[in-house]
Amino acid sequence: MRKLLLIPFLLLGLGSNALNNKYLFSGSRQLLPHQSFILRPMSPYNPATLRHQYEQAAANKEAGEKFYNLLHDYKAQDALVLGYKAASEAIKARDASMLNKLTYVQQAAHTFEQAVALDPTNAEIRFLRFSVESNLPAFLGLSKHVEEDKAFLLAAALQHPRSGLDEEAFRTVRGFLVGRGHVSEAQAEQLAQVKSS
Repeated sequence: MRKLLLIPFLLLGLGSNALNNKYLFSGSRQLLPHQSFILRPMSPYNPATLRHQYEQAAANKEAGEKFYNLLHDYKAQDALVLGYKAASEAIKARDASMLNKLTYVQQAAHTFEQAVALDPTNAEIRFLRFSVESNLPAFLGLSKHVEEDKAFLLAAALQHPRSGLDEEAFRTVRGFLVGRGHVSEAQAEQLAQVKSS
């Protein structure tokens, strides 16, 4: 994944109006003198943005509602975005009335099925599903992928940086697996040996 850099707009002579907009550009290629910067608005479905919002939503009811509202009407078929949509539905279940909790959890399970079907080897989607299902009460019968996803995530994390996870996602997965006690002591030691880039 290429790193994105925030442009110092005043230095480019774009004026103070540009400071009110969030624009990013990829700084990994050099421009020729006759070329100009291509500015693109930051997508709300950018993985880094979704990760940040998910983290906030997991800790705060108001942020959870905002996260759910962002993804509720998402209809495209990007597997990772669908994974975050499912996570937002699970967070909505956490904050819903007792009468509506099961409806949102079932919707999250359905959306996770769609996301995994679109990209079954995506470790980040598997992590999202694992983080939700491992926290559901067993009596609901909606935690059927916990062991499968845990094994998948452990194998992926041990293969890092060839895991399919970028650095931020790798650290999150490793921290969750170890910090929540989802791996044995020996597996935790193996994960500690995996070097971050």
